[in-house]
Amino acid sequence: MTSFTSFHSSRSSSRPQKAGDRPVPLLSTPASSNLEHRLQIEYLLNPHEFDQTELDAAQEVVSGLSHSPKSVPPRYFYDDYGSQLFEQICDLPEYYLTRTEAAILQQCAVAIAQTTGVCEVVELGSGSSTKTRLLLNAYQAQDYPLGYVPIDISPAILEHSAQALLNDYPTLHIHGLVSTYHLALERLAPTAFPTRMICFIGSSLGNFNAVECDRFLSQVKTALQPGEYFLLGIDLQKPKPILEAAYNDAQGVTAAFNLNLLQHLNQKFDGNFDLTQFEHWSFYNETEHQIEMHLRSLTAQTVDLKALGLTVNFAAGETLLSEISRKFDLNQMRQTLQHKGLPPIQAWTDPNQWFALLLCQSQPV
Repeated sequence: MTSFTSFHSSRSSSRPQKAGDRPVPLLSTPASSNLEHRLQIEYLLNPHEFDQTELDAAQEVVSGLSHSPKSVPPRYFYDDYGSQLFEQICDLPEYYLTRTEAAILQQCAVAIAQTTGVCEVVELGSGSSTKTRLLLNAYQAQDYPLGYVPIDISPAILEHSAQALLNDYPTLHIHGLVSTYHLALERLAPTAFPTRMICFIGSSLGNFNAVECDRFLSQVKTALQPGEYFLLGIDLQKPKPILEAAYNDAQGVTAAFNLNLLQHLNQKFDGNFDLTQFEHWSFYNETEHQIEMHLRSLTAQTVDLKALGLTVNFAAGETLLSEISRKFDLNQMRQTLQHKGLPPIQAWTDPNQWFALLLCQSQPV
């Protein structure tokens, strides 16, 4: 994979603790009109590491398809086409999450900017960066320099969204990372800005089970210096009909998104999944407080993934778990974050109490 020189490698990593007493970062100098001077996209994996990561990912697929019930990591949703489908999902009338979170962010973005002061914005799973514009607008309105580190597994959507942002924000500098969350957090370079805010919005925390969630929050804590910030979006528990409609839209976009996971496996591992022989199945598990997305086999069938040397037998009606989406209790999440050393300092919800944004600040160990 291509590797670029780190955007931050020559800059000071010293960070004052008080928001009101911060030096102006180097990026406050006037930006070049040449977009290339304000954009770097970095692939974090060198060829050796990429090979090992691919081997680990392949083993995860083999393990998931060899157990009962079967499962596949949800990262396989996100090839370029899957990323495009997810952007369409965000605009669906049934999918309340995106517009609800955006409405909250519209109301609280200025308060966030005023709380953090001059701040580098790091976003895990940036996608089209649509909601991120609300944050950038708030920082721009305060006359703050703009630095953005979008992190996404799809190079195409990262590059496209970065170019659009640079056109709209003349002083913005972007250092995009094509990476998984885990690797990006592990390798975040020191920032030239007085402080940093890691953003994990869009309710993606719900895709982790309890053990994965605990591990992820520990990694966020490790990636932040004391006094730095973590902005988290979570979907809250609500009536079952509202939840199930959001993951079973009338236009069938979510179904196409789910089925595309099989096509991605076909392309990546020389497979022969027949997408016409599977159907999307999604429901709310009230005991576990989570949406479960499955792919259900319409017939008894055998699938080969030649690159993995794997043959998978499906019984008629057997399912493959492709994703969970946990729905949280706000007070319990506050306690969890406090325990992890990331206590919320502010929280915002919508009038229906459907969604919440929490601004947390890393505390010294």
